[in-house]
Amino acid sequence: MEGYPESIKFLHKNKEWNNDAPILSDIIYVQEEYRAAVENVLEPYLNYYVVSNMEEGMAAIELLDKHQKGKANFFLLDAFNDFESNLSNIGGAVSALDIIEVDDKYNKLAQYLLSKVVITEDADKVQGLDNGYTILAKSGKFVKGQYRLSGGSVGVFEGNKIGRAKNLEKMQDEIVMQDALFNSLKAELEDLRKKVVDYNEQLKEKQIQQAQGEINNLTNNVFVTRNKIENVSSVQETSGQRIDELVEKLETERGDIAETRDFLQEINEKSTDINSRLKLLEADYQQAEQEYNFASVAFNDQNLQLTRQQSKISNLKSELAFKEKQLQDLLAQKEGNAKQLEDSGASIKAEQEHLGLSENALVTVLRDKELAESELNEADRIYYSLRNALQEKEEELRQKTKQRESIDNELNELKDKLNELKLQLAGMKERLSVEFHVNLDDILDEPRMTESSVEELNESADRLKKRLINLGEVNPTAVEAYTEMKTRYEFILEQKNDLVDARESLMQTIQEVKTTANQQFLETFNKVKDNFQTVFKTLFTEQDTADLILENPDNLAETGIDIVAKPKGKRPSSITQLSGGEKTLTATALLFSIYLIKPAPFCILDEVDAPLDDANVGKFVSMIRRFSENSQFIIVTHNKQMMTAVDVIYGVTMQEPGVSKLVPVDFRSLKDA
Repeated sequence: MEGYPESIKFLHKNKEWNNDAPILSDIIYVQEEYRAAVENVLEPYLNYYVVSNMEEGMAAIELLDKHQKGKANFFLLDAFNDFESNLSNIGGAVSALDIIEVDDKYNKLAQYLLSKVVITEDADKVQGLDNGYTILAKSGKFVKGQYRLSGGSVGVFEGNKIGRAKNLEKMQDEIVMQDALFNSLKAELEDLRKKVVDYNEQLKEKQIQQAQGEINNLTNNVFVTRNKIENVSSVQETSGQRIDELVEKLETERGDIAETRDFLQEINEKSTDINSRLKLLEADYQQAEQEYNFASVAFNDQNLQLTRQQSKISNLKSELAFKEKQLQDLLAQKEGNAKQLEDSGASIKAEQEHLGLSENALVTVLRDKELAESELNEADRIYYSLRNALQEKEEELRQKTKQRESIDNELNELKDKLNELKLQLAGMKERLSVEFHVNLDDILDEPRMTESSVEELNESADRLKKRLINLGEVNPTAVEAYTEMKTRYEFILEQKNDLVDARESLMQTIQEVKTTANQQFLETFNKVKDNFQTVFKTLFTEQDTADLILENPDNLAETGIDIVAKPKGKRPSSITQLSGGEKTLTATALLFSIYLIKPAPFCILDEVDAPLDDANVGKFVSMIRRFSENSQFIIVTHNKQMMTAVDVIYGVTMQEPGVSKLVPVDFRSLKDA
């Protein structure tokens, strides 16, 4: 799917819908000589998906919307079921439907797109057309409609988009045919080779057997002749003639053998020739196969190059439109500047006249400034004296708060003792009520009825005890009641001791946490303060001063922090009196002073350099470059000076509505080179 929009690629790979649906450019096959012409008229529709019905199209649209992958277009086949085209006789032209090939189920779609399209060499020679027809040049040079005409030069790669799938199928079929032809030729050559080898073997074996037979016959004849010579001496002359005849025959046979050897050598030479021709054919086939592979690679490269060129053309068009608009703005600005120059000349003359008057006023203002500065110094002295007094009052308030906390602690201890006494009193009341049936509340309010001494009362108590003994056994439930009360008392006492221990432990822990937190805060604050002063001087100058001041050093948990920044030549009473660029540099210095305490692997800065001028941007870039040795910075910027200092730049562009594209440029390779 190289060269197609992102939405088309996404739908082609996504299986949540019918991703086997074809694209219009894949279902139409056009004869090669007409491809450029037909592609010109179908160019807006080549990337349309062809789906069966509305449900498939809506499923694809839902997927694109869900994943934010842009837009796509669709042809609905069921919408063309009732479509009928009105074809008429055409003179001097060829109907576009006659030079294309489509499957039967796409015929109605092809008729809808091309039934009113004709192709010709000369538009003036076309006859019998109504105003609804579109005329194409066979070469693709122009497209003529009822109210429009477009055309121009024909690109080298025009015509390669349409029918790519069909072209690949036909090329695949041709490849299969060529492979089959090659295999058949190779089989025929192999058969011929086998026949030659078999023929050579048969010929050699037959000749050898024939020669061997003749030699055997000759040998037998020689033996027979010798026997005849030894046995029949009378026929010596006849035998001699017979021997001469056999000798002649032997010579003849030897000549035949020589001729056979020559013929065999000729056959071998022919076999060698056939083998060499076979090797040449194999080499030609390999070369043809290699050329085919090269052609395939070249086709793919050219197709990719076409896509890149189209992308470059669209980018160049966008840039051209931007440059034209920029040129118009510059021309308008030039006119405005000329007018402003005339106005400035007049104003300069007026200002020169006014300058003489302003010099005297300036002297007066300078004197007033000196008086105001002295008053300001006096006000600063009063402010700091009041501030010191306020700090003393706050210290007294903290002391009072501590005293109050100690009093609260003593009060809580007294409350605990009171509760303990109340528990003891309740125990005594319960004991008197159980053992002696006496209500303590009643007898406390009664006046003393006797004037007897304590000794007399003790003696009386002893007598009463003896009487109680004489009365009988003690209440058996008294022990159980005592045990229950004792258990309850011990439980309450244990709970009280646990609460007291937990309170002391909690207070100790709080004090340790507070001490540790204050210590760590103070150490970190001092480091940030030193870093802030160093970074501030780096971003400004060595003569500029900056500081961080604690508003309440005695209470580090609730203290505020004053940021003091004094660029050279200024004495601002607060940071709000600084300019926008100075505020940005001060905030950046504070940010990096905190960053230096514990550097992070990544740091993202969003248009921090926007309010800075060129000189301060240079300082900011130098600082970023120094800190980038330990961290990686991701910066969102529109400043060209910042862009020139980075290692890698990522530009975000939108080549088509709703689809963003990331264009990276790595400068590190250029710096290394």
